Amino acid sequence: MTRYASLVALAVLFLAAPAVAQETDPSLLTVRRIYGPTEFKPQPFGPARWLGDGSAYTTLEPAAEGPGIDIVRYDVARGNREVLVSARQLVPEGDTLPLLVEDYSWSPDGNQLLVFTNTMPVWRLNTRGDYWVLDRGAGRLRKLGGAEAKPSTLLFAKFSPDGRRVGYVRENNLYVEDLAAGGITALTTDGSRTLINGTFDWVYEEELMNYHADGWRWSPDGQRIAFWQLNADQVQDFFLVNNTDSVYSRVIPVQYPKVGETNSAARVGIVGAAGGAIRWLQIEGDPRNHYIARMDWAPSSNEVILQRLNRVQNTNQVMMGDAATGRVRTVHTERDSAWTDVVDDVVWLDEGKRFTWVSDRSGWRHVYVVSRDGKATRLVTQGAFDVIDVLGIDGKGGWLYYIASPDNPRQRYLFRSRLNGRGEPERISPAREGGTHTYDIAPDYRHAIETYSSLSNPPVVRLVRLPGNHPVRTLVDNAALRSRVGALRRGAVEWLTVKAEDGAPMPGLLMKPVDFDSTRKYPLLFFLYGGPGDTEVDDVWGNYYLWHTMLTQKGY
Repeated sequence: MTRYASLVALAVLFLAAPAVAQETDPSLLTVRRIYGPTEFKPQPFGPARWLGDGSAYTTLEPAAEGPGIDIVRYDVARGNREVLVSARQLVPEGDTLPLLVEDYSWSPDGNQLLVFTNTMPVWRLNTRGDYWVLDRGAGRLRKLGGAEAKPSTLLFAKFSPDGRRVGYVRENNLYVEDLAAGGITALTTDGSRTLINGTFDWVYEEELMNYHADGWRWSPDGQRIAFWQLNADQVQDFFLVNNTDSVYSRVIPVQYPKVGETNSAARVGIVGAAGGAIRWLQIEGDPRNHYIARMDWAPSSNEVILQRLNRVQNTNQVMMGDAATGRVRTVHTERDSAWTDVVDDVVWLDEGKRFTWVSDRSGWRHVYVVSRDGKATRLVTQGAFDVIDVLGIDGKGGWLYYIASPDNPRQRYLFRSRLNGRGEPERISPAREGGTHTYDIAPDYRHAIETYSSLSNPPVVRLVRLPGNHPVRTLVDNAALRSRVGALRRGAVEWLTVKAEDGAPMPGLLMKPVDFDSTRKYPLLFFLYGGPGDTEVDDVWGNYYLWHTMLTQKGY
């Protein structure tokens, strides 16, 4: 028995030795190294919030003293640093630890801070939690929702345009809370599991809203609120079984319409911010066979603009709804023989006389300007490429800023075009840098926070001056992470183009095993995504690269 135990112990040590070597060898990857808490995690930055005219921004940083987060202001011109809100100011009365800041926003005058914390998912995203308001002048921190609000039940809290009130959703009803007096006004009272005000069911959040599940809007003058209401009383439940959270499993019913089954009925209501009767927009057609995919206020506060899709999603009607009468008129219609997208990039121009629109009617996804009555349409961007995202419009300078990749679909760059449609697009991202560039542009369009990365290069965050993309200072360089990646054993990487059955070119990426031998056979793994609205072969940093590199180290 002793001899047998000794042999087993030797075998365990022998088998464990390679695993230990992998964990300590900086050139080899393991699951533990890739998904561990620190080794291959990029240094975080933000979320950043531009202030006022764009001369400064705020961001989150670990507290200088003790636990928690400080909210810090940086001056763009000189980089001067100032702690606007310390972690000590975010300690609730009776507690010893500061709030965990998961998101935040400023009131229009910058004197009050709204903090989102203690978050939990409703569907996929952590959209519900607790909201706190800090009055910087008075030094007063208080929780929103009143005594009746249970922990982690508030959603989508937003300051009113005058900064005196905050609106939010709680248990499928809309509320407005006065920050000075503390009074809470219920704008809806009929919310239930099947009657949903100001937020969405699973289908809307997952399939239509692009993960932006905020279902209500302040009017620009702060006098009204527009909101979605979904009626899911005829939607059948799909039952999920949770076997992980306790000893006994439990069944979770989810309203989920399958193909051909009954959808939720959506409508849009307008209600005074002080309460009162709700005016429902009079939208013709069966609400269970249409989707109200987008809705927001037009600049005048008298009308809302919405996008309505038919059930097969090949027709998108742009409608204007009168907030006082509820009457609705169609001003623009987008049709396609197969499928038409919704537009997230609607921007109003010329004091509300025109708005931007994105369409692929020409075969390429381009930006147009449409008159408010829908009678006049003008092309803004031109060329054999797709506009991927509209980042903003400099109305004073007459420029449209957007993300595109005319030469390489795997990469992303910043461009700008004249709003009048004249001239060629101007590339702003440096020509010497491929990869992927994202931008958070300041309100005055003079600066931006740029994040650049590529497949094997971790992100670099820098403050740049526009329009030349001139570096002002580096905010995050991830030099240590870049060094760790550089030490890895890596095989050759090839960018491919594969033709589909109909001849359409599809980008591909081939990662070969370390020490690849063309005379040998290797197991081949395919990794792909077949859904809409996203790309999988991107020249951008991410954990997929490390995971696939680990597989190549193992001979795949």
